Amino acid sequence: MTMENEMQYKASDYKSSQPVRWCPGCGDHAILNSLHKAMAILGVPPHKTAVISGIGCSSRLPYYMNTYGFHTIHGRAAAIATGFKVARPDMTVWQISGDGDGLAIGGNHFIHAVRRNVDINMLLLNNKIYGLTKGQYSPTSDRGFVSKSSPYGTTEDPFIPAELVFGARGNFFARSIDVELNISQEVLVAAARHRGTSVVEFLQNCVIFNNGIHNYITDRETRAERTIHLVHGEKMLFGKNNERGLVQDGFLLKAVTLGEDGYTIDDVLVHDAHTRSNFLHQQLAMMDGHELPLAIGIIRDVDSPVYNEEIESQITEVRGRKNFGSLRDMILAGETWTV
Repeated sequence: MTMENEMQYKASDYKSSQPVRWCPGCGDHAILNSLHKAMAILGVPPHKTAVISGIGCSSRLPYYMNTYGFHTIHGRAAAIATGFKVARPDMTVWQISGDGDGLAIGGNHFIHAVRRNVDINMLLLNNKIYGLTKGQYSPTSDRGFVSKSSPYGTTEDPFIPAELVFGARGNFFARSIDVELNISQEVLVAAARHRGTSVVEFLQNCVIFNNGIHNYITDRETRAERTIHLVHGEKMLFGKNNERGLVQDGFLLKAVTLGEDGYTIDDVLVHDAHTRSNFLHQQLAMMDGHELPLAIGIIRDVDSPVYNEEIESQITEVRGRKNFGSLRDMILAGETWTV
């Protein structure tokens, strides 16, 4: 073990000296705090860490990290993070996007990074609005949402980020809320330890242009009834006293109260985040806090071949078989001519 690996890091080791320039009360502050603490738990040295973002309020995050950082261009963070990880597989790569940056102009890059299973940690900060450009509706805004770019209400249905991840054959999906600091740390640590693309959706509040958009879920008085914290290997229980649970009802899920209608703890499902079948994972991820509680925590965490590792193995195999020592060797290996 090297001296570097023996070092203990604190959250402050990952903080830059830059003043944090988000609006007071913005949910991004809590997410940044959780990320600093998660990085300290993981213990990856700051100089072995890169934080890459696109454009938007959330994409200012690399300035507040004492790591390598790259504030890139609108919607292209996933593409640049992919290239970085393939070139430097020894680095831990975090990619930060908002719902506008990541799912509008960046939507194609988002789904293909997930499909390829690149070993990057994608954080999607979802406040259902374009904040930096002053309040236009985003790909996750609800139908009928009134904004500066939809003064009479949107006539579109929104993307559900989890649905995109599962449609792109994602292997890791987790969700948290900006006010749930402990769960945020939990899912960030798990995301970093997962081999392959991990996607963590944060429901985040924009106090200026979309204040309270997640209140139905985040309100302290009702949060226990409207959310369920999923933990691998544990019963799917929720409610202030864990008096409610999820059971199988045919092919669907059903929320029940223990002791009513004959339901007992034995009927409640046990969460298995590692099963390869994503049928139940999709159902859990699509719950929205109304008829069924919104799922937070680690919903899916499954091993699968990793893109950058497969590329590295392929390069090594072809080099040995073709006797390529350099790019020049490869170019000159075929038929050549002089002009």
